[in-house]
Amino acid sequence: MQNKVIANEEINLQKVEKAEKIILGLQKDLKNYIENGSGPFLAAVYDDNGNLIAKTANSVINETCSNNHAEMNVIKATEKALGAYDLSGYNLSLYVTAEPCMMCLGGIMWSGIKEVYYSVPSKKVEEITGFDEGFKPDWFNEFKNRGIVVYGLIAEEEGERVLKDYVNSGYTVYQPERE
Repeated sequence: MQNKVIANEEINLQKVEKAEKIILGLQKDLKNYIENGSGPFLAAVYDDNGNLIAKTANSVINETCSNNHAEMNVIKATEKALGAYDLSGYNLSLYVTAEPCMMCLGGIMWSGIKEVYYSVPSKKVEEITGFDEGFKPDWFNEFKNRGIVVYGLIAEEEGERVLKDYVNSGYTVYQPERE
């Protein structure tokens, strides 16, 4: 277990150990998703009994839709699986291979997800891929104020390796052109 994990609550080692196991699994699985045309991010939603509800990758390129980030896709898949647009009554946790971008933070907040666990922080995602993660003022505390628990920097080094491999393999890193 890495000891640089951050959280917006007192760190619970059981949560960290569970999250690390799940995120390392996502990072391993992500390689197969990438080979099949997905982008370099993977997310999963679990219920409080540890049951996987949904797992999806970033599909912006292969589905030609800029909204299809892994987090947005997994929220849609979870809502479909549970037949609900309000997930707040299900006590769900989202695990993702990188810190959510500005768009995904909004989607997570409005979905009713209770806990978020991520690996690579936005600053590193931007350094490695060049993708603009967006303006995210004090989101960690804003989520806390809304009752959403966040843990970050889980298995960060492994996640960075996956992103570097993606970029070094010549896969597309999308973002709108700006002048």
